[in-house]
Amino acid sequence: MLQAATWGAIAGSAILLGALLGIYTKIPRKLTGMIMAFGTGVLIGAASFELLSEAVTESGLFITSIGFLGGSLLFTLSEVLISKKGGNQRKRSRPNPENHSGLTIFVGTIIDAIPESIIIGVSLIAHGTVSYLMVIAVFISNFPEGLSSTVGLLKDGYKKKTILLMWSFVLALSSLSSFLGFILLQESSTIFISLIGAFAAGGIIAMTSSTMMPEAFEEGGAVVGLLASLGFLCSLMLSHF
Repeated sequence: MLQAATWGAIAGSAILLGALLGIYTKIPRKLTGMIMAFGTGVLIGAASFELLSEAVTESGLFITSIGFLGGSLLFTLSEVLISKKGGNQRKRSRPNPENHSGLTIFVGTIIDAIPESIIIGVSLIAHGTVSYLMVIAVFISNFPEGLSSTVGLLKDGYKKKTILLMWSFVLALSSLSSFLGFILLQESSTIFISLIGAFAAGGIIAMTSSTMMPEAFEEGGAVVGLLASLGFLCSLMLSHF
């Protein structure tokens, strides 16, 4: 149980780390884009090699397809609603003062963090040990989110202390979500666990396509294709350890 909470906190801590760097340093946009590109490859790999592959093996293609499409659809609908309220910049390092809402960005970050953390807890049920691939993938994804969101919140006039408290709350929520995923789903059927994994994979693919990949190319340039490929290869290697 403690292990689930700890790994959830480790993955979520990247948001707070990114926030600290956003407040006290100035990281070049190109570097942020390059980190995001690598993280995109890792996340896509984690969704493919860890979540979808296992779901197909355990419950078949039909169940996996239902879960995957459901996750993609839910994330897309959530993204539409969040974007209308100004939260579409939560994974982007470029400020957007004309259409920016700090509170909506905060809520959008929570929506991203909860399912990712639950999957980390579920991986302990399925394997008896945490999925290091998922922890690394979520960590790398969270870092630029914390960094870029903090830039936006500072432009909104939020105080540094308030911003750090907000991201500390997300960190605590990530830990709690992983813990609850482990506790509440221990008695769940294999099919239900597969649905959850495929659902998360659908959300990850939709999220990387609509938020991370465009930002990575815009800020990092042509090299991001190679970096995303390296991230994907890294996922492949980790999935075989």
